[in-house]
Amino acid sequence: MDTKKFLTNKKIIIILATICCLLWGSAFPGVKSGYSLFKITANDIPSKFVFAGYRFTLAGIIVLIIAVISGKNILILNKKNILQIIILGLTQTTIQYVFFYIGLGYTTGSKGSIVNATLTFFSIILAHFIYRNDRLNFNKVIGCTLGFIGVIAANLSSDVLKLSFSFKGEGLVMLSAFAASASSIYGKKITQSLDSIIVTGYQLFIGGSILTALGLLNRGSLSTFTPESTLLLFYLAILSSTAFSIWTALLKYNKVGFVSMFNFLVPVFGVLLSAIILKENIFDIKNLVALILICIGIILANSEKAYSN
Repeated sequence: MDTKKFLTNKKIIIILATICCLLWGSAFPGVKSGYSLFKITANDIPSKFVFAGYRFTLAGIIVLIIAVISGKNILILNKKNILQIIILGLTQTTIQYVFFYIGLGYTTGSKGSIVNATLTFFSIILAHFIYRNDRLNFNKVIGCTLGFIGVIAANLSSDVLKLSFSFKGEGLVMLSAFAASASSIYGKKITQSLDSIIVTGYQLFIGGSILTALGLLNRGSLSTFTPESTLLLFYLAILSSTAFSIWTALLKYNKVGFVSMFNFLVPVFGVLLSAIILKENIFDIKNLVALILICIGIILANSEKAYSN
């Protein structure tokens, strides 16, 4: 099978990108459930680092095992490649989630979801300055705007309407979004000469290991391992390994702006899945409006006109 031809098919991209966002959306209720099962309190940031570290380290191991089973040579790296992957692991996993977990502790989940959606804007703006064939235009700007309004609609509440901004809260979540977008573009550059699966495996393992070390050095811990909590940890690791592997491969063969627009679906899936798991009412007009706006935004930003330049 021609991998490049398969991963540049528009219908395949839509399906795979949506699956990634669905998986990442499921991580919101998954992580919340994990805090409860592992008895991690709201202000225990070091233990949250350990939890995230175990998740991503395990995800990296899973990806590398799959790579070996698939016949890939995971020892093909040289000094330059190793340094590049360490930088990617630090930015895409360690720094992104350090900022995210600390920032989320000083803001609400709804505001965090909205601010985190700025990663789509960062990705498209950075791509505009880095790639000549991925410039901003009217369709992309309108598509991004509609997508962002959709994210706000999905999280609409009296809390969201309060005009407040703190660097420790929303500021760090925004830095997390920037780290995610910048590292994705850096990852695209690396995977032009390396297998995207191998790069994903190593960056998750390295980034997760550093997160674990940071948590443990600050007296964080993970206890209360039960069949239920262990199964949840494995699920979170599998979703990360699957989503990151697919996403990295999509970015390798496609324009950053094209793929990044789908990130707006993550908070919507997060809201919907959280409601389902918590047995809350999901048949809310705001969720329907959010989904419609985001879908229109994605269609506009990925239309032929958006990429005719």
